[in-house]
Amino acid sequence: MLALSTSAAEPGWATPASTVDSDINFALLDYRGRLHDLRRADARVVVLFFSANGCPVARQSYAKLHALQHKFRERSVAFWVVDSDVSDDRDSVEQEAKTFGIAPLPVLIDDAQGLARLLGVDRTGDAVAISTRDGRVFYHGAVDDQLAEGAQRPAASAQPLERALDQFLAGTPVEVPRTVAHGCLIHFESGQGDVTRPVSYTSDIAPLLERKCASCHSPGNIGPWSMTSYEKVKGRVEMIREVVLTRRMPPWDADPRYGRFSNDRSLTRAEKERLLRWVEQGAPRGEGSDPLLSLKVPAPEWPLGTPDLVLTLPAVQEIPATGVLDYRHVKLRSPYTNDVWLGAVAIRPGNRKVVHHVILRAKFEGSDDDGSGRGEMLGGWAPGATARRAPAGTGMFLGRDAVFDVELHYTTMGAPQTDRTQIGLYLLPGRPERRLLGGAAWNTEFSIPPGEPDTEVFTIKSFRRPTWLYTLTPHMHLRGRWMKYEALYPDGSRETLLSVPRYDFNWQTTYEFAEPKSIPAGTWLLCTGGFDNSTRNPANPAPGKHVTWGEQSWDEMFIGFYTATEGPAEPRTLGDARRRIGHVQSN
Repeated sequence: MLALSTSAAEPGWATPASTVDSDINFALLDYRGRLHDLRRADARVVVLFFSANGCPVARQSYAKLHALQHKFRERSVAFWVVDSDVSDDRDSVEQEAKTFGIAPLPVLIDDAQGLARLLGVDRTGDAVAISTRDGRVFYHGAVDDQLAEGAQRPAASAQPLERALDQFLAGTPVEVPRTVAHGCLIHFESGQGDVTRPVSYTSDIAPLLERKCASCHSPGNIGPWSMTSYEKVKGRVEMIREVVLTRRMPPWDADPRYGRFSNDRSLTRAEKERLLRWVEQGAPRGEGSDPLLSLKVPAPEWPLGTPDLVLTLPAVQEIPATGVLDYRHVKLRSPYTNDVWLGAVAIRPGNRKVVHHVILRAKFEGSDDDGSGRGEMLGGWAPGATARRAPAGTGMFLGRDAVFDVELHYTTMGAPQTDRTQIGLYLLPGRPERRLLGGAAWNTEFSIPPGEPDTEVFTIKSFRRPTWLYTLTPHMHLRGRWMKYEALYPDGSRETLLSVPRYDFNWQTTYEFAEPKSIPAGTWLLCTGGFDNSTRNPANPAPGKHVTWGEQSWDEMFIGFYTATEGPAEPRTLGDARRRIGHVQSN
């Protein structure tokens, strides 16, 4: 249970025995799939109200919350409902919200119960008021004293939450920072039976870290620190809890409600619960040897194996200590005088300190163009990207006597650097069943006003022929906030293929469908996204700047990349999906 500042208590209200301020931080999805991040809340105060489907106390409190929201609307206070009941799924939470008129309050899904545990909440009806400036809890308890388990008074005689908000916003001490909330008890799920059973590092946590974390957090790999022992992990347990509660780690931002992806590296609800409970218990080691001491994670130069051909930049690239660098385009001629088929393209940056991204394109007789004027896109690299082989039965065509264009974007880091990036080509033994092509839906005409927290942008692309989609790769820059892919089918129906509630420029993730997605002829691919150009965005390089399309990171892009092959797919009739137009492209 969190301990908060003590003070003289009013009769009937309990107060804690110690004084501890807490730096709270978290991020949760609501039932609509929108992310709510405490640090980026557009409010001075966020009030969390814990609820559950079917709880009488919660249901009778929504009108009180609406009244408080109306009173404090002009004083920068936001109210968020939180459902920490493991038996409530998003569909049932949505139905509860509609039935009892919870909107416009969002209902956040605390699926692993991590937020409830962090705040010491064990009943619905509990309200927690947090200062977004420093993550400090200044009130924790009941909304008022009217409702209790199985009983209620005709009217409330005390409103401790409202009073605490008035005092905090006025800059005066909160006289009663802690009261007792009355509501339904929250059942806490252990994922392994008894919730009180100690979680063991050796048998529970180390195997989880090995499966989901050590591939990056190991010597020679991308993680900033290595999980090489219990001591190393225990020294960072508070940070582990924060990055899990804020959804920063593992780096996987797809909403689990939509689509199935073969490269999903997220934690399951049971895994998150187990990890957070271990931290809460003080990170006990348990009996037995340390599994991470003997763990060896390879960091090969070429994760897909030795390439059939390695292309090396013909000259070492010199990167100055400071300054803004234009994109560089290096031309390479293919040694293949005959047509070949590629099963994979792997890019190995020579200096990850300064290589921002690499894109490989090729021009040859009959080649397509990705809109850049430099040819057909064969592959790319950016932080977080992993090399992958073409799906079974597919391959990329490389025409004879091709000319490669290697696009290199470097960023300076305070000291002169050099780079000599390499590209590995992997040949197929023969012609595959289908040709794999890269495509994209672009919008280059957007305009983002200064200070705006969520400027919505969209683009739409038509598929005139039956198509199979294999991967989706959202791309924006530092102001990118969220992005979604939808299929608008010719019969008028629509389907969300991928939703990324929090876009992270540091991880250029390609989402690989577990099964290829069949797209009938006449379908429109709608990509929608939002940009955060406000001061709440910690990555925003210039909140006061009006932003448009541009190549540099402080400019913006809006691209929905994908890989695909042509059909066949289930035919449908062209319906009213064709009327939903904006920035339109055709394949």
